[in-house]
Amino acid sequence: MSDVQRPADADSRPHSGSRHLPPYRGILAVDAKDFTGHPAVQHEYISRSVPQLLERAFARCGLSEIWESRRFPASTGDGYVFGYDPAWLPFVVHPWLPALQDVLAEFALHAAGAVRIRLRVSLHVGPLPDSGGEFAGNGTPRNDTHRLLDSRPVKGMLAASDENVTYVAAILSDRCYQDAVASGYTGRHPEHFIEVPATVEGKQFDQRAYLYVPTPSGSLFDRRILGERVMRDHGAPTAPGGDAAPPRPRGQGTSTHRTTVNNRADRGNLNTGTLHGGQSVTNNDASHGGHVGDIAGDQMGGVGGDHVRGDRISGFAGDYVRGDRHGGNRAETVRGDQGDTHRGGPGEADR
Repeated sequence: MSDVQRPADADSRPHSGSRHLPPYRGILAVDAKDFTGHPAVQHEYISRSVPQLLERAFARCGLSEIWESRRFPASTGDGYVFGYDPAWLPFVVHPWLPALQDVLAEFALHAAGAVRIRLRVSLHVGPLPDSGGEFAGNGTPRNDTHRLLDSRPVKGMLAASDENVTYVAAILSDRCYQDAVASGYTGRHPEHFIEVPATVEGKQFDQRAYLYVPTPSGSLFDRRILGERVMRDHGAPTAPGGDAAPPRPRGQGTSTHRTTVNNRADRGNLNTGTLHGGQSVTNNDASHGGHVGDIAGDQMGGVGGDHVRGDRISGFAGDYVRGDRHGGNRAETVRGDQGDTHRGGPGEADR
């Protein structure tokens, strides 16, 4: 007979019968940025310091009870993970995350640059076995917590911030956000959070999540950091100089809306800007031809007469509108004029 223990009943076989759900647990996981980039002699010191800093942050904001009652705690070498009563979730979001930022800033100051610990934090909630045994706390919610921690948006957010200012970048699962933030139970307004698609390179993982940075710095909302998809979904404008301005963080809703803008200037000149600098002047009298200038971001459409709307370019007084196709990394920022300038009367081909 094999040494592998076979299940004594159907409890370990999915869909074999109904059973009670495991208790719901909040899951908190952290990872130290650039852990392997530190000299090997410092690894043990960092691994030991991370849980100490977490504990200090809980004490700082009067939430020691969460730390003292934590479930299935485990060190991950470059981080730490544990479960807790989900009733505390709103308090973990605030004030604990800002307190962790303060504790890490003080640690960097006292360490005098010898060791700087900056943390990514992932928050999730879900049913997990919690028997207290060696293998307690394992399940899909915990796996997803680590996937969120390794996702592109939160990694990019911490990497792009100033290492002397921003020490914490947090990512909340959609369920955490809806239960604790959108519902109004936490001390942070929804406008402090940014909805992002959490993806992990090399993994089949793509979930809606929310970023929160207690002390932002640098160009955290640059298109290259969050990705074109995120910026487009938030309808982000650009700041002077061509840099992407901060997108409007997500409120309580979860759907994405497209705004339609109608610009009108009967038989006159319409002066419009672009997403990445430059301007174009359009003569709205279709009988005199027109000028199609810089186009960036999503495709614009339906340019004919006095209105600009839709998702593609068509029907422009008989002219054929052509332009270069721009490719490359989806997260790349493209500045300057884009597209060809087209002139000519009705019916003439582009030159």
